[in-house]
Amino acid sequence: MRCMIGEPVIREARPEDLAEIIGINMISLREHYPEYFWRDHLRLWGKAFLVAELGGRIVGYIMTRVERSIGHFGSLIPRKLGHIVSIAVLPQFRRRGIATKLMEEALKRLKEIYGVKEVYLEVRVSNLPAIKLYEKLGFVKVRRIKYYYLDGEDAWLMAKEV
Repeated sequence: MRCMIGEPVIREARPEDLAEIIGINMISLREHYPEYFWRDHLRLWGKAFLVAELGGRIVGYIMTRVERSIGHFGSLIPRKLGHIVSIAVLPQFRRRGIATKLMEEALKRLKEIYGVKEVYLEVRVSNLPAIKLYEKLGFVKVRRIKYYYLDGEDAWLMAKEV
């Protein structure tokens, strides 16, 4: 499906999109995954593995998964959690609301399709634009994870109930 420049189309990722998605990850983030990791997430949780298209070109993605755990808000009862594994938008397309649209649609799908009660993610403590976006969407900092990234940087674990 084609769209006008400036109006992103958010849709489910397809297997044939993976090379482009992985390319965006390689350009945009320092963390990378083997191809089978991407394929498994698409196969298992594809209804909430989304891409953003502008003019028919994929310019961003969000990869999620569903887990079962006690969560981050004090409940001792295991429940379904959504995990935002990776989100990226090509640098030249940032600050246009694309990441917000990807997050909003993924959160909606994680809740409605997969029945999650909470969504969480990890973010570099230095990534202030991402932290501001997540806070705007209702995420709160739960705890700091020391040396989370391979380069030694800490991460914030952020979560929100849905």
